[in-house]
Amino acid sequence: MIDFKKKLEEEERLNSLNKNENDNDKKDKTIESFEEVFSNRKRRRFTNAIIFVVILGLIFSGQVIMSSSGASLWLEQNNFFNKIKNFAPSLDKQLEGEKNDRINVLLLGMGGEGHDGAFLTDTIILASIKPSTKEVSLISFPRDLVSPTSNWHKINSINAYAEAESPGSGGEATIKSMSELLETKIDYYIRVDFNGFAKIIDEIGGIEIIVENSFIDNMYPISGQEDNPNYYARFEKLNFKAGKQTMSGETALKYARSRKAFGIEGSDYARARRQQLMIEAVKNKLLSAGTLLNPVTLSKLANQLNKNVSTNLEIWEVLRLWDIGKDIEREQIINFVLNDAPDNYLVSSRGEDGAFILLPKSGNFSDIRTLVNDIFPEPEVITTIKTKNETVKTISGTSSVAVLNGTWVPGLAGRKSALAKEAGFEILEVANAPMRDYSETIIYDLSNGQKDSALSTLKEVLDAKENKSLPEWVKEYKLSSSSPDLIVVLGTEADTKY
Repeated sequence: MIDFKKKLEEEERLNSLNKNENDNDKKDKTIESFEEVFSNRKRRRFTNAIIFVVILGLIFSGQVIMSSSGASLWLEQNNFFNKIKNFAPSLDKQLEGEKNDRINVLLLGMGGEGHDGAFLTDTIILASIKPSTKEVSLISFPRDLVSPTSNWHKINSINAYAEAESPGSGGEATIKSMSELLETKIDYYIRVDFNGFAKIIDEIGGIEIIVENSFIDNMYPISGQEDNPNYYARFEKLNFKAGKQTMSGETALKYARSRKAFGIEGSDYARARRQQLMIEAVKNKLLSAGTLLNPVTLSKLANQLNKNVSTNLEIWEVLRLWDIGKDIEREQIINFVLNDAPDNYLVSSRGEDGAFILLPKSGNFSDIRTLVNDIFPEPEVITTIKTKNETVKTISGTSSVAVLNGTWVPGLAGRKSALAKEAGFEILEVANAPMRDYSETIIYDLSNGQKDSALSTLKEVLDAKENKSLPEWVKEYKLSSSSPDLIVVLGTEADTKY
């Protein structure tokens, strides 16, 4: 077995003796360190954990942060990723589900030590990847949903019960139960301790985030104070100012997880955007030369990752996921959140103990199973879109658009944003609208009339109407520093037109 501490001491000694060597020599020595680490099977979780953070951009942010440019280009230029490949089996091997053109990964997030119900998974997302079309779907399941495959307990307790019975078995138990519930095979899981994620950020020296909008949240829950008799003592006040900020792990998590902010930052859309910014900042810091070329930092980071991230993915499977997912575009990601809204699939109720629970509105899980199985558009729909778009005029110049789904039709915004993109529009965001009761497709002009030609084209491309009366949420949207020229809110009629 490699004495990793001794290896680090030797690395530091070599760095001291050769401090005048050029950067390439330093990089080669670091790669050599990784070669020894990879040669030891007992370091497998180290490798998994390091690469896992790269995949976070795909699975938790709602967009693909790692693309063929940017950080991945940096890795290729420094030969880091290729070195890792050399110590894994051939990437020609297929993942479970890849033969059937669907790879399912269950993403679990739990509070971790120091929280009540440390092993309760309050984040449960089924991430499905369709390799043939480079599409990804992210279906979020609420923690309060009860399931017959968990003895009608809430699904967030599956992991906790399994861990209590046999430590380390929670992930496998959860994918088994969810597979039975949805009648679809889920082969992989990735489980993150959010409390530990804050420690990971601290190990890399904090992160820099440009806060897009100032906001205040008076109702951020304090861990351990959930049952305080003084209701107001259960919460703390968050106050973030717009601009560049260096955040510790604790502050970054508060920034990303705030739910009750006033104004534009109080929406689910804004919260998802903040999570994207946090994960991108972590990715940038992790993949910086200062981190990757520092064995001491990597050792500390690996220690935290190994404590707080668990997965049944092997090294080669993580690398294969990278290979499949690195070129996926933002508009190819379908987001769907199961909840008890009027047009959604669930209904709220009370359990025998009086606790709040969620049940399938139809009385069984057949509709939800259909949603999961049919989340990706059929190939002929995509072909129809492309064929139709060949006759649509395109715009000159650059006009930015946010495409929002104002319905409960899964994947609608992703499909329609593809039309707008092919017509020449820059797609800034593809997300869900705050209101999901639109029947007609509406366009809101935020350019103060400066994009009349683009507005006319977009109306034709999406068969939409302009509404000159801006709702309050659109006015708040307009205040953002990254405001688009036009906002499209898709209605149910859009689902019948291609």
